[in-house]
Amino acid sequence: MRVLITGAAGFIGSHIADELVRRRHETVLLDNLLPKAHGPQATVPNVTVGDVRDPALLDDLLRGVDVVCHQAAVVGHGLDPSDAPDYALHNDYGTAVLLAAMHRAGTGRLVLASSMVVYGEGRYVCADHGVVRPGPRRQSDLDGGRFEPPCPDCGAALAPRLVGEDAPIDPRSTYAATKAAQEHLASAWARQTGGSVWALRYHNVYGPRMPRDTPYAGVASLFRSALERGEAPTVLEDGHQRRDFVHVMDVALANALAIENEPAPGALTPANVCSGDPHTVGELATELAKACAGPAPMVLGGARPGDVRHVVADPARARTLLGFEARVRFTEGIAEFATAPLRAPAAIA
Repeated sequence: MRVLITGAAGFIGSHIADELVRRRHETVLLDNLLPKAHGPQATVPNVTVGDVRDPALLDDLLRGVDVVCHQAAVVGHGLDPSDAPDYALHNDYGTAVLLAAMHRAGTGRLVLASSMVVYGEGRYVCADHGVVRPGPRRQSDLDGGRFEPPCPDCGAALAPRLVGEDAPIDPRSTYAATKAAQEHLASAWARQTGGSVWALRYHNVYGPRMPRDTPYAGVASLFRSALERGEAPTVLEDGHQRRDFVHVMDVALANALAIENEPAPGALTPANVCSGDPHTVGELATELAKACAGPAPMVLGGARPGDVRHVVADPARARTLLGFEARVRFTEGIAEFATAPLRAPAAIA
């Protein structure tokens, strides 16, 4: 198949491009090379440097394309509310321009890079009230070292459970809101055109080519950069917050399987892309410190606004519908990541 990959020079997009070439697909590569995400060199040859918000460019690139794999986005936690226009302009307006161009070109299949952040908090069970949806954590609780969200009905402690794709969408940051909006835009496009969409909800992705020394980098990269400087990785809260860390090669595989397996037409089908083997953020920092022979992590307490406590993914749908199962185990993946090449520091615009 002929596949257009947006964000093809990025951390995840470049690995998808490699995987598709291995599987003998024809790739069309597009990337804007935003300085906040890229160092001085792109990692993928033959990339068209251009903006996904350029309709004329998209009309040219979409000729003969069977599937679009949309990875282009401004990523990160959303450092400040004043970032909101930039996030919305790139992530949501850019997606809208792409969907319109796909309609003009008659390209009816989209694989969308979504994210676990659309869930907000994960799934929780109260012993007395069953499955409940906790509200945002109070700053006074965080300041006092009380990090677990309480039951909204009785205030009792909650037990985290696997979060499935039927969980409510409840974004807690600017970035999360734009990823949820991307899903809504793509879903409306599918209904209007009869097109089909996989929304791959990535969990915490790590691996070679992660950007480094930038506030937009993932937590694994921040820990690795600190260790390279001879510093202890710093962990917020108590380090017991649970996540699913999935290797970028597994994420590339999931995208390839989504490209090769068409979902139901006229709809958006979300699927968690995860390892199925959750760990705490403290475990990640400790394992990486061991692999780098560096200092033990420092647990600082506190939390950033919008941070959530536990998001642990249910891998069942991706396994059933895509035949996807992660291949890289946590210990082996972190050991490899300790010496893997990272992306050069972001250039100053």
